[in-house]
Amino acid sequence: MNRLLSLLLLGLPAVHAAQNPVIRDQFTADPTARVFNNKVYLYPSHDIMPPEGQRQDWFAMEDYHVFSSENLTDWTDHGVIITQNAVPWVRPDSYSMWAPDCVERGGKYYFYFPSAPRDGRGFGVGVAIADKPEGPFIPEPEPIKGISGIDPCVLLASDGHAYIFWGAGRCARLKDNMKELADDTPCEKVKWGDREFEMMGVDCLKGLPNRQAEGPFAFELNGYYYLTYPYVRENTEVLAYAMSRQPMGPYEYKGIIMAEHDNGCWTNHHSIVCYQGQWYLFYHRNWFSPRDDKRRSVCIERLYFNADGTIREVKQTLRGVGTNKATEKIEIDRYSEASADVTTQLIDTINTFRSYQATLPQKGSWLRYADVDFAPVTDGYAVVAMKATDNTSLYIREKSATGRVIAKLTATVKSEQGPFRRDMSGQWLTLTAPLESTPKGVTDLVVTNEGGAVIDVDWLLFKNRPHYFAPATAQPAQPDADGFIRRWMLLEPIRQDIRSNVVFTYSWLRDAFSKTYFKDQMTIMPHDGQRVRTIAPSKGALAWHALDSETYNMKLFRFAERYGQQTYGSLFWAVTVVDCPEEIQNVRLAAGSNGASIWWLNGQEVLLLEGDRRMVEDDGMSPRLTLKKGRNVLRCAVINGPGLSDMCARFIDADGKPVTNYTVISGAPSYPPIK
Repeated sequence: MNRLLSLLLLGLPAVHAAQNPVIRDQFTADPTARVFNNKVYLYPSHDIMPPEGQRQDWFAMEDYHVFSSENLTDWTDHGVIITQNAVPWVRPDSYSMWAPDCVERGGKYYFYFPSAPRDGRGFGVGVAIADKPEGPFIPEPEPIKGISGIDPCVLLASDGHAYIFWGAGRCARLKDNMKELADDTPCEKVKWGDREFEMMGVDCLKGLPNRQAEGPFAFELNGYYYLTYPYVRENTEVLAYAMSRQPMGPYEYKGIIMAEHDNGCWTNHHSIVCYQGQWYLFYHRNWFSPRDDKRRSVCIERLYFNADGTIREVKQTLRGVGTNKATEKIEIDRYSEASADVTTQLIDTINTFRSYQATLPQKGSWLRYADVDFAPVTDGYAVVAMKATDNTSLYIREKSATGRVIAKLTATVKSEQGPFRRDMSGQWLTLTAPLESTPKGVTDLVVTNEGGAVIDVDWLLFKNRPHYFAPATAQPAQPDADGFIRRWMLLEPIRQDIRSNVVFTYSWLRDAFSKTYFKDQMTIMPHDGQRVRTIAPSKGALAWHALDSETYNMKLFRFAERYGQQTYGSLFWAVTVVDCPEEIQNVRLAAGSNGASIWWLNGQEVLLLEGDRRMVEDDGMSPRLTLKKGRNVLRCAVINGPGLSDMCARFIDADGKPVTNYTVISGAPSYPPIK
């Protein structure tokens, strides 16, 4: 079962690691960000492709998700909190769940959302209430009386009152129950073309640039109230703002927060929040649907104020915000800066959520990706998804295009001597390279084209090399939860002249395992570091190592890489001591190995795994055994030829359940060497 399916079946939240756009598996728009419980919670609308019967070139939104993050990079999707046909007052299948908001007051969370009402034209605004920011939210049976419009925003002002903004900047005070307009809410006559009708609240955008204005978002800072909103300056929306000393105005226009989208996307919609001392602008654009501006995606940028309280204009970036751990996937095409010749394009124009690739067309092309934390990298190597062609040479550098080299990735795919077959030229490959240097702390990564070929690059990350083992301690070990023994004394591998595992017949193995390779091989109780002199097939001194495995299976090949010279064609000897507090009857030894192995318990052979095997847990079962009270010595010999080698073992009871009520004491210093 894959991890995503497991999460869905268990009802657990899915986690997304992202740069701009921050949500990468669905369309999200109209983002309202709020800080609750030291986390940022994101309440966007949810764009979908219009179902059959709906206008195909228009917005379609049927529900709301909520997301949360502690670092603005890793976002947890808590799932659907409100859906259109579960709200009593919403017209069924209206697909009009537009921009929402959520605030906390008195320990309750109030989620405000617009939609098309069952019994009228236009839009109403409803409220749903929860005890936690991620819900569950219970919608009120009726919308808020007196509000006709979209895009609600609630301001909890320092004067102790709550104010709701909606539509094109209208505002009214809420009652303390957060579900009704205050009794003194003004009402004024408004003209719309030839129509005249009454509207509740005050028009806070009156006299300000407000052509096709919508989506107001209000906040308070240093004695000023800020009313921010999108409006159409020319053909598409900009984000603008005005300031006042009073929550309901009058407001004075101050200027632009964000200019029009460079690709002509019609809408923008936003919120502004301070988190951990830094202000951020949440907004949307159509990164994953460049030919359809009704399917949008949430992005984030840092926002700054001038000394007089005015807001500096924010520029859109690919990179966005947040610090990436070097060990997580870094969408390097979402760069912070690049040489003028670097371009980006969707990897897949059908499945756009596969995201983008960056093209470095020639030698000297570069891109820089800011804020990568190398603290988790201790013994690492680089992994890069890129298209490799002949003469591909990509360097990962630190801080600048001439900075210290972190890793080099090269390929010569058109040569038979190269690392790839000829038919891999120009295909997406995942390449790895050792680190030439490891940065300290948070730094910028710079990817440079150092060869003569065009390079397309998607993502990169850094992995720590598995250690596989840790030195055994003086304290007794336990079998793991599944009963596997992870503590063993391993002898450095003994060389065997094996060209193929097909020789592993029963008679051949019997002969191989019956030979004497070193003195006292069936009685020795070795200690860590003890050396023995081999007798056959050649003389030499080998050491024993007391090790704990990081996995249920002992990676013998990796042990050989680290502690011995003989990685292939090897014979491994292993010893462990099972210390039982009482006699345990009717158990079986369940073992697996790659390739063949033989197992002895207390000097008696109990299991032979013959033939060329792959390591499978419980591949072979011994007859019924008794583990005596006190120390039981389990020995094993594994032999393999030109392949990888490993082994695993555990004891199981008569019902097939793992036996775990014992300790493993191999390698303890209290064990004296036995000569």
